[in-house]
Amino acid sequence: MTRQIIEIVPAAKNIFKATLIAWNYDRGLWRRACGPWPVVIGRNGLAGLHEKREGDGKTPSGVYPLETAFGQEKALRTGLTYRQVTGDDVWVDDMASVDYNRWVKKPTQAASYENMRRTDGVYELGAVIEYNTQPVVPGLGSAIFIHIWRDRGRKPTAGCVALDRRRLRHLLAWLRADMHPTIILGKPLKD
Repeated sequence: MTRQIIEIVPAAKNIFKATLIAWNYDRGLWRRACGPWPVVIGRNGLAGLHEKREGDGKTPSGVYPLETAFGQEKALRTGLTYRQVTGDDVWVDDMASVDYNRWVKKPTQAASYENMRRTDGVYELGAVIEYNTQPVVPGLGSAIFIHIWRDRGRKPTAGCVALDRRRLRHLLAWLRADMHPTIILGKPLKD
């Protein structure tokens, strides 16, 4: 049973601005753990349910597990499975590849991929949003993460959720695999 939820609610006026609130299930009640915090989403906002497509610049709507944290540090304080990013790590976005929407090591036969060790620092720490991962369907979107935002939140993502580094570090430390954390993209838990 899910006992940790991260809720992402898009802003009414700005297509790529949103709010994050995190919840703990405790003694029969959902209690706020952190937030509301400002976040940014895809440059074209939130895709309708089952409408996300590769390269559309939208963040997928829906409910997805959070299982893996990542970062450049050797170790990170988190209750999720942690994977250190190296220069050989890539996330495949080539829809024709057998490794589509998978984290693999170079060399790869994929025609296109995203480097997980980026020079702009947005992937210095983050978590994988398990969107289109089980099963993987080519073309429905890849590499959907929670990561560090660019330019203090003034720039959108290509489809991920991004927030400031300090708050992201706090969020990753709060998440625990045994609580089956889940992210809700686009639909509020409470009105």
